[in-house]
Amino acid sequence: MALGDSAVGIAGSIALLTVACASCNLGTEPQSIEKRLETLVAEKVAASGFQGGVALHVDSPSLGLDWEGAVGLADPATGEAMTPEHPVRIASNTKTYVAAAVLRLWEQGRVDLDATITQYLPSDFVATLQGDGYQTGEITVRHLLTHTSGLYDHGASEQYTLDILADPQHRWTRAEQLQICVDAGDPLGAPGTVYSYSDTGYILLGKILEEITGQNLAGAVWSLIDRPRHGMNSTWFETLEPRPRDTTHRAHQFLGDVDVTSFDPSCDLWGGGGIAATVGDLARFTRALFSGEIYDNPKTLDTMLTTFDGLQAAPGASERALAPGAYRMGVWILTSDGTTIYRHTGFWCTGATWIPEYDLVMTMTVNQHEAGELFDTLEEDVLKAIIGQNNER
Repeated sequence: MALGDSAVGIAGSIALLTVACASCNLGTEPQSIEKRLETLVAEKVAASGFQGGVALHVDSPSLGLDWEGAVGLADPATGEAMTPEHPVRIASNTKTYVAAAVLRLWEQGRVDLDATITQYLPSDFVATLQGDGYQTGEITVRHLLTHTSGLYDHGASEQYTLDILADPQHRWTRAEQLQICVDAGDPLGAPGTVYSYSDTGYILLGKILEEITGQNLAGAVWSLIDRPRHGMNSTWFETLEPRPRDTTHRAHQFLGDVDVTSFDPSCDLWGGGGIAATVGDLARFTRALFSGEIYDNPKTLDTMLTTFDGLQAAPGASERALAPGAYRMGVWILTSDGTTIYRHTGFWCTGATWIPEYDLVMTMTVNQHEAGELFDTLEEDVLKAIIGQNNER
């Protein structure tokens, strides 16, 4: 369940950011940017033939923009319409929250990013890793945060996916997922030398948060980043806490033809994923993070955006994988034509993006894992429409 690592679509979007929206079918009548976005999203989704739902939030105070909307269906079986108020499982977007919580511990002096994981993890977790040849005395918290630990990704195991589909209600534990890591793969390289996206590293970070705070993962993350202060009123860790009051039920989400809405969330819960949120709440967290509202010390965000130099790609890395070094701590950075973008995505086609040049936050949720092409295309056209509108002023 680890698709938080694809950069191809957004890279194309960045290259086109300064292009006006001449290619977008927005009609000829003068329209506000909000109306243009509403028209664009509806037309693009209709033209794609996609039968699911898409929700989108964009805001930029410098551009005078604050809009969200949705098209399509939250539940194709009943015909229920998708709305921005429908939460979805945001999967690997959870990693940004987890990383932010760990860095809050760091600025409080409660965790050392360069301490080895043996200092914080239970002995049985350490023994499981050592049994597969992992040099746990050399893997640090910083390595886990930047996906440079050399850990195999249990979420990339084909057998793991088959097991989930065969028994959707199984309650997975971290220990089981860690065992899959060591059974399905071997160490990918010495810590700090190889970049390889790993859900396993983030479930270990989730465990570290629990060990240090004495709370479950939900309690640890929310107490550290102060969820209520940032208006995230429709955000929660599924099954670790109740769904917030006045929050509607989740939109249905699909893996191809399989409706996975009722699958036990523990298959992607313990730090690599686990959060359900609305597209607006995802945007509010993203803006709070990059506006410096999460941390007490502004330099903490600078630390979050550092990585290792001289990294190599892991053997057999996907063509869609990020370049080594692009992933920082729970967020990745790309630059094209002088424009920098900060970003994370999730398995179910969810994404959160911040473009500092325009003080622009954009979040999107699509309730179908296999709708990646629509996700990339729609994101590109929305960015062109926004930046094109700004260039016309």
